[in-house]
Amino acid sequence: MKLVARFVVFAIALLFGYTASAAPLSITTLSTRADLVTGGDVLVRVDYPAGQLLPLWITLNDKDVTGMFRAGTDPNTWIGLVAGLNVGNNVLRVRTKAPAGDVSLTVTNHPITGPVLSGPHETPYYCMTQNVLVPGSTTQRLGPALDADCSIATRVDYVYRSTANSFKTFNPGGGDPADIVSTTTSLGKTVPYIVRVETGTINRAVYQTAVLNDPTAEATPTWQTPPSAWNRRLVYTLGGGCVGGWYIQGSSIGNGGILEDLMLRQGYAVASSSLNVFGNNCQDLLAAESLMMVKERFIENFGVPAFTIGFGCSGGSEQAHPISDDYPGLLDGIIVGCSFPEVFGAFVLNLTDADLFYHYAQGPGLTWTADQQNAVTGYPTATTPATLSALAVRIKAQGGTCNAAIPANTRFDQVTNPQGVRCDVYDHTVNVFGRDPMTNYALRPLDNVGVQYGLGALNAGKISVDQFLDINQKIGGYDNNGNFVATRSQGDPSAILATYRSGRITNGGLGLRATPIIDYRGYVDQPQSSNEDHARFHSFTMRARLVRENGNYDNQVMMIEDGRAGTTGLFGDTSPVLSHALTQMDQWLTSLFADTSSSSIHDKIVHAKPADLVDACFTNNGTVKIAETQVYTGNTTCNQLYPAFSTPRMVAGEPLTNDVLKCQLKPVTASDYTVTFTTAQMTQLQSIFPGGVCDWTKPGVNQVAPAGTWISFD
Repeated sequence: MKLVARFVVFAIALLFGYTASAAPLSITTLSTRADLVTGGDVLVRVDYPAGQLLPLWITLNDKDVTGMFRAGTDPNTWIGLVAGLNVGNNVLRVRTKAPAGDVSLTVTNHPITGPVLSGPHETPYYCMTQNVLVPGSTTQRLGPALDADCSIATRVDYVYRSTANSFKTFNPGGGDPADIVSTTTSLGKTVPYIVRVETGTINRAVYQTAVLNDPTAEATPTWQTPPSAWNRRLVYTLGGGCVGGWYIQGSSIGNGGILEDLMLRQGYAVASSSLNVFGNNCQDLLAAESLMMVKERFIENFGVPAFTIGFGCSGGSEQAHPISDDYPGLLDGIIVGCSFPEVFGAFVLNLTDADLFYHYAQGPGLTWTADQQNAVTGYPTATTPATLSALAVRIKAQGGTCNAAIPANTRFDQVTNPQGVRCDVYDHTVNVFGRDPMTNYALRPLDNVGVQYGLGALNAGKISVDQFLDINQKIGGYDNNGNFVATRSQGDPSAILATYRSGRITNGGLGLRATPIIDYRGYVDQPQSSNEDHARFHSFTMRARLVRENGNYDNQVMMIEDGRAGTTGLFGDTSPVLSHALTQMDQWLTSLFADTSSSSIHDKIVHAKPADLVDACFTNNGTVKIAETQVYTGNTTCNQLYPAFSTPRMVAGEPLTNDVLKCQLKPVTASDYTVTFTTAQMTQLQSIFPGGVCDWTKPGVNQVAPAGTWISFD
């Protein structure tokens, strides 16, 4: 059989070996990086020199696997799904008697349960497969997990789109239902709207992939014969949330489920996992690892997509931005809605400052007007601090929010259960931040030492010196359990350094500089709604970082429309703006990948951008477009419609980049203020800030560039 396999491959060389120019003999992995393979198999490509009849064969750990390969669609290539990898290092070798000699590649295989990049598994960890619905069903669920890694048997289900605009179970042996509809893909192919959904477990998460596929008309798809209706593009959906996103597998998947009609009806494949929903896993490192592993599985099933688009709102954007920057190649372009740059910088600092201000404002004898409160916080309304305060629970181990799956008697309490489960965003990312050797709790980068709350309001004459002194005297901070304390929060220096070096603060100058970005926003800044934290300024924060790192924001386009009650909402598929954004991103990436010139990636991105894809705001439910460069401040038409606001730290002087975890300090200087302090008031100010006040002209303490891309914590 080995001789037969070699003969077949030799025959392939005879057929295809003369059609292309000479190239060196090489072997590469297609489904993932060679050092990050998972699950015991990997899709591999061999390129061999043209015009030479090479008696080639391929071995895995000295075992012949030539029979696993077939001729690739490109001349002088073989492609094969190589199975049987050992956990750890494996050697793939292309053997030849030609003068070029053998070539080899070390492939490192990891368990399908992980971890690969994210560091040791979190414990405890609660399985939730019993809560996940079978695709197309409203009652049937996947059932209990088979092991401690929350595994289930992989299954394939088919659903169809009905005339009632819903998905229903499709029985391949039962003929076409009377209410089935057809769809025409982005490539112009009209097919029955039948979707193949694969469900399984990867990295202790429930994953799903979905793609148009009629099982009655074609054979089971493989990497060699992908579904004929697939447009060869993959959309990886990223779900939102954060509070409660720790210690659980989760039962929700993607941006509202895998059956995304907007994508599927056009022929896009869709993939995601429960750990790509921030409400299940509020940590972008684990999200990147899960995306990588699920995408590997998808490629091994269906082949390499032309490109992959990341698509998500809120917590989805807190995945898409840092993943694109820190793990380039996983996502080729991103469509982010209700966006934040990341979770640990601009977002958390805004919530915690709001929480501190709200706590301060509940004190006795406070006589601030609503306008004065807005001037100090930078917020649109005086109710905003209360709204954001409730969301700051994500940093609180004491009184934090645990998922209902976590038994109450196992949860942390600093008195009754000090070694219990700590439901906060820092302990969920302890592999990055490290542990306090005394308590074993996660170290925290949270800091507000030197922050002069209300400085801008004071200098603008909106508050008095006494009010300024009072808030800074009393605002306080948090201890490492998230309790309010009278003193300022002090971030651990090593945790701060790790936050920057690991890329947990999105820098913008790594992979993101070469990633097309459509920042779509359904505007909800005012009037203030309960639970609403999706402020517009975060889009400008990400833009400011791109400019700082790259000198321009040419790879980012902003689009904004009304997202308040009575509209299509934060990230609604019914929005013509958002649905067209998917088409525009497709056009952008299609042109970008077709550009084989020697131009810089910046020039390629600019040249590939569709002519109608420009900064704009929209009215009338997205039907009226106002093409206008989006700016943070200024009396523009779009800013009159959708004004952006600020944060307590930006009022205190932090720049729009909004990524200083701990500021460097400078002495208290009277010339920094436009108002006059009495001697007693200046003495009080110096006593409030004995080490000095924030110097926002300098980088933050330990604010360094990321150590690189593809950083691993294993």
